[in-house]
Amino acid sequence: MPNTNIIIKRINQLRERYYLAASGKQSLLTLLNEAEVSEQVYNSNAIENSTLSLEETEKILLQIDLDRYITEREIFEAKNLARVVNYVDAKAKESELSQELILLFHRMLIANIRDEIAGRFRQDGEWVRVGSHIAPDPKEVAVRLEKMIIEYQASSQENIIKRIARLHLTFEYIHPFVDGNGRIGRVLNNYLLIREGYVPVNIKFIDRDLYYDAFREFEKNGSTLIMEEIVSKALTNSYHKRLAYLDGLTIVTLGAYAKKHQLSHSNLINKANRQTIEAFLEKGVWKIGE
Repeated sequence: MPNTNIIIKRINQLRERYYLAASGKQSLLTLLNEAEVSEQVYNSNAIENSTLSLEETEKILLQIDLDRYITEREIFEAKNLARVVNYVDAKAKESELSQELILLFHRMLIANIRDEIAGRFRQDGEWVRVGSHIAPDPKEVAVRLEKMIIEYQASSQENIIKRIARLHLTFEYIHPFVDGNGRIGRVLNNYLLIREGYVPVNIKFIDRDLYYDAFREFEKNGSTLIMEEIVSKALTNSYHKRLAYLDGLTIVTLGAYAKKHQLSHSNLINKANRQTIEAFLEKGVWKIGE
């Protein structure tokens, strides 16, 4: 991973450009956020083994009939998560993160799926395992979460990438719920980013293997480096996308851009993956503004 100070400097530059470009364009920002909901829902659910495609997710959210049978659970998983994503976008600036808020998100997410566990932490006897990781005793959940929130708030002098990465890894290590931990954890990332004046991120399904490597690294030695890389790339990607639209650029696929400028497509893809060019993933396709 490149030097953290260099990454933060780049993100802060993008953030400043974003605020300048966004002035007087709230309606466009609203459209961008609304258009992104289905992608956030698709990717977050896909990481948790949902079989829904992005197109199917979009159809469910638009209440369009699907071409195949979809379980009621997957339909509610899409609709409920979209509801939480929209709530976070609208309400993040209003209150600090708290356990009560985390429980509210969970109640919204799990409603009509597993009502008996919706909106509550794991109770005595409710142990959970993710891979080889066995989550802490249910009796410790509330205390550990409170410590997690306090440590986040007390680390305001640190850069946002490290803070978000540490909180996300800690939350998933605690695994406070019987079900829905991954999706709630990714929701919390965006709640905090929006509160701190940044744009939301979308951790992509295609990064799933690296994402789980980050959890293994954290459990092994407490390191947050892999998750910092994931969060920083997701954040720069989000800024690149918004700036391309806000600046009124022509959005083209990276393939078309390479052909027009007689550049190596594979080389551009490598740069896009590293986020060293202002390309962004939109609906699974690399694009760039020109």
